[in-house]
Parts: sequence; C-alpha cells; structure tokens
Amino acid sequence: MSELINYHLDEGVATLTLNNGKVNAISPDVIAAFNAALDQAEKDRAVVIITGQPGILSGGYDLKVMTAGPQQAVGLVTAGSTLARRLLSHPFPVIVACPGHAVAKGAFLLLSADYRIGVEGPYKIGLNEVQIGMTMHHAGIELARDRLRRSAFHRSVINAEMFEPQDAVDAGFLDQVVPAEQLLERAVQVARELKKLNMLAHKNTKLKVRKALLELLDEAIMRDQEHMG
Repeated sequence: MSELINYHLDEGVATLTLNNGKVNAISPDVIAAFNAALDQAEKDRAVVIITGQPGILSGGYDLKVMTAGPQQAVGLVTAGSTLARRLLSHPFPVIVACPGHAVAKGAFLLLSADYRIGVEGPYKIGLNEVQIGMTMHHAGIELARDRLRRSAFHRSVINAEMFEPQDAVDAGFLDQVVPAEQLLERAVQVARELKKLNMLAHKNTKLKVRKALLELLDEAIMRDQEHMG
C-alpha cells in the first residue's frame, strides 16, 4: 500500500489515513492510492474509516498540479469527482473521522461519506473555491446541492462561507462533533455499529437512495471535462 494512504485493517474495519505533507494535498498519486486502498477494503469486506493528520483532513487539491496547465487541472478534478462518486456508491459503509480543517476537496470527502465525525476546536470546514478564484465545477455543485442543507448550500458554494465544526453539523458537512482525543475511538464505535448491518441491503439501499445523484454526477463529470478542457 502507498505511503500516501496508510491502510490498517482491524476486525473488519479498514482505516485509511491520508499522509501527504502539511495540508494533505489531494494529488493524482493520492487519488491512485485512495482507489488502491478502497480496492483492498472491498476485498477485506471492511467498513471504511477515512482520516488525516492531527488538525487536518485535507486542504484540497494540490495547487501545483491545478496550476500546471489545463490538462493537468482537468485530469485531477475528473479523478477527484470520480473518487467522490466511488465513495458515494461504495458497497460497505464509509465513515470520515475529520481531525480538524477540511477545505475544498477535503470538504467534498465529507460530503461523499455515509457518516462524518469532526472534532471540537478552531477549525474551518467548507468550500473555498470562489474565495481563491476558482469557479465551482459542476460535479461539486451537484454533490453539495444533494448533501448540504438548503439554508447552507448557497452560502457555501456561492459565498465560500467557512464553518466551524459545530456549525458544519447544521450545514450538513458533519454528523457529529467530539473532543479531538475521542475522534478515532468514536469512529471505531460507529464502524462497529455499522458492521451489524446487512451489507447487501446496505449496498442496494444506498444505490437506490443515491441513484439520481450518481446519474447527475456522471453527467456533471462529462460537462466539467468539456468546459474545463
């Protein structure tokens, strides 16, 4: 397994830990490692926990790649949107244990999971694309529209409003906030509860619930490739 994603399996729970520098930038190599780890988790029939380093889940896409040229940017955004789609349709439950900041693609990881736990503290969670001069991509808009509360959707996507953890629960980025020292313990508790589900029923119900969103994402990914290209 790649050093960019640490994979740890324990009693049917696979913990994927992002490990790519100070802000856990999402690069093409990180996405490849993510997909390899998810492949392994499927083989292990494991509930998945995704987490990062103390204080940060991810600060978003690798800006070096995003500014290297249109082709590189389109490739990275396409791979990232495809990863979000995969997480949304993963056959086993996916939990994100967010240890701090989750910005841009980091926040989209939260929106792609089945259960999201954050930590107390002065952390920022949200979609800052407009703040840094990026027009929001179609796939991001559709994912945010589906997973965020109506009252927060426009503020988040159009105004680039950032949320502290407790406010991120109300917005729809998180389901629960705990003290930092309890994060992984709580994530494992949730994973063990979700392990009790009938996994075939979980998968089939997830695909029914998210059918319209997955179809919208497929269309949006194609539109983004055409528009950005």
